[in-house]
Amino acid sequence: KIFLQESRVQKGVEFAHTHADTLTRAEQTYGIPREIILAIIGVETRYGDYMGTYRAVDALTTLGYDYPPRGSFFRKQLKALFELEHNAHIDAKTITGSYAGAMGYGQFIPTSYQAYAVDFDNDGVTDLVNNPVDAIGSVANYFSEHNWKPGLPVAARAHLDGAGYVPLAKKGYKPSFTLAQANNAGVSALSCNDDRLVSEYCFDLPASTRVALLDLEGTDGAEFWLATDNFYVITRYNHSRLYAMAVLQLSRQLAAALEDSQ
Repeated sequence: KIFLQESRVQKGVEFAHTHADTLTRAEQTYGIPREIILAIIGVETRYGDYMGTYRAVDALTTLGYDYPPRGSFFRKQLKALFELEHNAHIDAKTITGSYAGAMGYGQFIPTSYQAYAVDFDNDGVTDLVNNPVDAIGSVANYFSEHNWKPGLPVAARAHLDGAGYVPLAKKGYKPSFTLAQANNAGVSALSCNDDRLVSEYCFDLPASTRVALLDLEGTDGAEFWLATDNFYVITRYNHSRLYAMAVLQLSRQLAAALEDSQ
């Protein structure tokens, strides 16, 4: 719920109006909805307000050599950070970020900076820390490169009939069965055409659509959701179902707020 505060939504609307042309170009270039881009930047840094104050070189050195469980991963990030000094014109010795060495508006780790950052304003420098235009384009590029499917809804609330859902809920959040198979197990997505619509999270998709069944703890107890490949794409940014759900819910709030502010 911390990500759904009205102040964060309002900040997102202001950021969206300031960078409206850039967001439009990102949508057209990469096929990623502006509300998803905005939600990522909003969750990660509250639109640039909190990018982290740790020197990236210190954070990555500490984790690389004093945290054995993931030491090799962080040493790889440290190496990439110094490579960025030459390729992205950042100062590896002074740039700051999170305690894990993630940097900029979208909190890219160094290897993601190398692989997915783009110079979206074509000024010759790819800067995700000081340039929100590059940050917007880079988040969109990240999602595009991880196979976001334009027009595909992210998730819908699920209705359960019987106990056939149990095996499906154990399969994880990567879509591995079709809506038809879910229906055969007594699991159906909330339809947007249902006169008794009780949630805005609904979809009406072909029976062949691949989905996953999520069992999440909501404010009123267990919640079940059917998630598509685009939900899985969000988890490629941060490998957490709860993170992806926060992004989805913030994106919906932002879309509604942007429509109201027209």
